This record gives sequence, structure tokens and C-alpha cells, in this order.
Amino acid sequence: MSEERMEFKTELKQMMDIIIHSLYSHKEIFLRELISNASDAIGKIRFDSLTDTSLTEGDDDFKIKIIPDKEANTITISDNGCGMNKETIIENLGTIARSGTKAFIEQMKQAKQAQQNGSVDLIGQFGVGFYSSFMVAEKVEVISKPAKGEQGVRWISSGEESFTVEDVEKDSRGTDIILHIREECKEYLEGWQLRSIIKKFSDFVEYPVVLFTTLEKEEDGEKKIETNEEVINSQQAIWLRARNEIKDEEYAEFYKHISHDFNDPLKTIHYSAEGSQEFKALLFIPKQKPMDFFMRDGKRGVQLYVNRVFITDECDKILPPYLEFIKGVVDSSDLPLNVSREMLQEDRQLLKIRKAVLSKVFAELTTMHEKEYENYLKFWKEFGPILKSGITTDYENKDKLADLLLFQSTRTEKPEESDNSDYITLAQYIEAMPEEQEEIYYMIAESRAMVENSPYMEQFKAKGYEVLVMTDPVDEILMQALPEYKGKKFKAIDRGELEVEKETETEKEQKEKENKDLVSFFKETLGDDVKEVRLSNRLKESPACVVGLEGQYGAQMERLMKEMGADTIKREAVLELNPEHEAIKTMRSKIEANPKDAVLAEYARLIFDGAMIAAGEKIKDPGAMLKRFASLIN
Repeated sequence: MSEERMEFKTELKQMMDIIIHSLYSHKEIFLRELISNASDAIGKIRFDSLTDTSLTEGDDDFKIKIIPDKEANTITISDNGCGMNKETIIENLGTIARSGTKAFIEQMKQAKQAQQNGSVDLIGQFGVGFYSSFMVAEKVEVISKPAKGEQGVRWISSGEESFTVEDVEKDSRGTDIILHIREECKEYLEGWQLRSIIKKFSDFVEYPVVLFTTLEKEEDGEKKIETNEEVINSQQAIWLRARNEIKDEEYAEFYKHISHDFNDPLKTIHYSAEGSQEFKALLFIPKQKPMDFFMRDGKRGVQLYVNRVFITDECDKILPPYLEFIKGVVDSSDLPLNVSREMLQEDRQLLKIRKAVLSKVFAELTTMHEKEYENYLKFWKEFGPILKSGITTDYENKDKLADLLLFQSTRTEKPEESDNSDYITLAQYIEAMPEEQEEIYYMIAESRAMVENSPYMEQFKAKGYEVLVMTDPVDEILMQALPEYKGKKFKAIDRGELEVEKETETEKEQKEKENKDLVSFFKETLGDDVKEVRLSNRLKESPACVVGLEGQYGAQMERLMKEMGADTIKREAVLELNPEHEAIKTMRSKIEANPKDAVLAEYARLIFDGAMIAAGEKIKDPGAMLKRFASLIN
């Protein structure tokens, strides 16, 4: 078949441009990525051959070969894994596959700019895998052949506008990646350099990584070339070793190998489970989430092995989606090797493993919070909103997750006054509650300042009650899923009726009787703009405030939905009047004297619009409000 030229997808062109022009500050990462891909390819054929032994075609001596050639100026990375046919090679190497989005590209551009400004290291931020080859190669050639005698295929590109594919003959199954090394990257042709990189990044790869080097010798006056084969990696399953035998540096290198991160992990969790289920687990909590964290397509952070045989990294039965930032390995000796991935999802033994792993993760996070608070604070700032989302989906572990939540409050130290800022747990909030306080008070807003300066806070300041400050987008959904904690109900201070100051029935009736005409006038004047007008029990200094209905989404959620282009949430406003405020007293006396006075309706509108603005809401007619102000001044 003749050579066929094809264009790269637009997003891939943009991504490769960023990669080639120094996305990574350490170019040696290319070898780690290609060895990792080769290991995955071998893992796939090894797993599939458990149920179909003919796939290996008698070649089950799995290995990854690294062959530098100084004369040809090339490095070849060769594996005897699953291989690719023409369709697969175009799909895998001609697009960004399912992870390629415009948002991802934009993030990469922004991160590259940040790196140029010296504010961030992009190592480990993106899983670009194969395309890292173009950091060191001016041209990349891929020759591959799948199992069972299918036609081989060659893919060639210089990483610019296009690539070519053609059918070729290849003797054996697997993939050869031939890198034509750039002039300025010739150091990577040196055996000592390759040996160092493999040992550093790929020592824990399960299959032998064999480096082929040549040595020129002189025998009997003739020069001879001798080829040396050396297995570089230890192939040690670190998770099977005893904890006291493993150094922190070894844990860190293994984490970097499986996570493609250049930072050390924030926390290492290594344990063995014995008894009704036996498995080993080595898990890592990262210091930061990768920049493509929300653009994954089903792959989780934990890899499942059965007796050291890699099974899958797409098994969400090990850890739930809200914990997929955790990296690591779970190796079971009880699961059947020949079970399909689909059947694996329903395996009861795996469900037991999940429960045990989850319990261990929660225990470690709790210990971190109690004994390593600075580390827990780092974790919370990166993954707190993700942990909150777990409460909305994992009902079984809702209480455990609630124990781990951190919040700012109207009593905690402000972020601008401290590098770390202070946080409290829900348990600490309840412990500090006055005896007469019955509910956990909170407010969701764009910022802490909006909470502290809002009219909703007036009675709480007067009473000395603490209010939780919630500014994460997920908080609105969180509070819908978490109605109470340890028997104390949550209460939004900007929604529903409040009775911070206790009143007798006689006092309530007297107040409502005195202000009956006032309330009726406002309701009649404002019409459908308000659901209800009532007297407020939450105000001390402001004349009025606008509150939402009990159980209704708040103003913050409404703003977020509108920013996302969805205008489906329509909040109904309730106007609360402060009968002790001088302006409201004046309105009441004037209404009693002459309710037909036209200026009173203007005053009512001004009070309502002011309350809407204080609540962060948009008013219907800003121009009309300005005219009312001008008229009032005149």
C-alpha cells in the first residue's frame, strides 16, 4: 500500500507546539513516558492472553528494549506488547483522543506562560505521553504490528502539520518507536545517560528494561563492535516489601513513576490486609491536583493487580470518583486472574477490598488533620472542594466525610491576616456553640467580606453567634445533601424564617398588629416582585433585607447557573422589614396618616431595591432607582 498523508487534529497541533517549545523543563521525561507506554502495551497483551493464549504467539518473554545508535543518531524503544494496526495507530497518535479539549489547550497555554514567569514547574502537570518524544526528536517513526498476524504499519511525523502512515512488513508483534534525535539533544544517545534516566524514573517497571550498548574493541589488529545487553530496572514490586525496608526516597520515586508527577507525594499509605481478604495497598496523596484533573475519561488513580499481574486502572470499585486524585496500587491474591474487567466490577471480594481501602484512607486523613495539621491544610486547599462533592454521592460514608470538612467562619482568622488562614471543623463549631443555640448557622456567598458585611449577620453579631462562611461553588449542593451534623440541623442565615431573638406569642401578635398596615402596603406596592412581606427577626441596623425561601437555592447558586448559561433557577424573594429601624418607623407613621401619598410607593421601591443590592441580587430597573434617589434628594 502506498504512503498516506494525514493532517493532525487542530487541538493536537496546538498541544505539540507547546510541547516542542519547552512545555517540560526536563526533557529526559520523554523516556519515562515511552517506557510507561510500552509497559502498558505489554500489560494489555499479558492480561488478554490469560483467556486467549494464542495472542502471545509463543512470545511471552516480555521486555522493553532501549537501543541507542550514535551513527544513525537514533534511539529505538521497542516492546513486544499488544501492538497497533493502522486504525488504532491513527486514532492513538493522530488525535489527543478523549482528553483533548479546547479548555485543556487553554490551560496548557496559561501554564506555559506561568512557567516562563517562573511561578510553576510543569513537570507532571499533563499526561501527554507519546508526544513528549518531540522534545528531543526532530522526527519520530513508529512501526507496529498487533497480535495474530495482522498487517504491520509505519507512522512517521516531524511533529508539525501532518503525519504519514503506510503498511509495512514486521516480523514480530509489538511496537518500535524510533526517535531521530535533535542536534542539541545528542547527550541522550550516551549509554550512561540512558542508564541514569531509566534507573531514576523506571526502576519499578514490572518488565525488564534492557539497554543495548555497543563497545568497540581491537583484537589481532582488527576493530570489532561488541553489543552489550543490560537489564537496568530492578522490577521490584515495592508494595510487596516490608515498610521498614523501604526508604522515603524509594516511595517517592515509585510515586513519580505511576503518577507522572515530579513532586514528592504529600502522604504515603502502605499497608497489608490479612484475614477474610488478603491484599497489599500502596497509595499516595499528591501535593497538588494535575491541571487536567477534571478532563479525565474514566481512568482512576489506583491500579489493580492480581498477584503482580496488572489488571486495570479503570476500576472505580477501588476508590470512588471523589478520591480519584489518590494514586497507587492495590494487589490482591484472592481475585481470579481470568476474570473479565466487566465481571470484576461486580466481584464481591473487590467490594470488600474497596471498603477496607476507603476505611484506611479516611483514617489516614483523620490522623493527618489531628497530628499533621499543616500538611492537612495543604491537602484541603487542593482537594477540599472535591472531598465535599463526595458527600453528595457517597451516602454510606457521609458522616466520615463530614468529619473531615474544614470551614472558615466569622470567628476564624482572615486569609489576608495569615498565610494559612484559620479553619474549623463541624465538631469544633458545635463544641463552641452557646447552650441556647440550637442550629449550625451558615451563609454561602462569593466572599467572606460579603458574609461579614451583609445585613443577615446583624442579629448574629449582636448575639455573638458564629456563622460558617462558605465560598466554594460546591457548597450549595453540599448543604442540600448534608441537612444536619451530629443531631444539629444546618440553617442558612439568608433563607427562611429565623428566630435568633426569642419572642413570646404575645409580643409577636402585638408587633404584627402594630405593623399590619405597613406590611400590607409594601406587599401591595411591590406586587409580584416579592413572594411575601414580613417582619424581620434577624436585623438590627438595616431597614430591610431580602431572603430566600426555606430549602431554596441561594443567590450564589443562581449567579453561578447564570454564568454557565443556565437560567433555570428563579428565586422567589421574601422582603423582611425591621420595625425598629427609624426609616421603617417613619414609613409606618406616614402610611397610617395618608396611605395614598404617591411618594410612599417610591420610598417602598427604594427600600426594596436597596435590600436586593445588599443581597447581591440584580434589581429590575437601576435607572428608575437612580431617579428615585434624585427625587428624594431634591
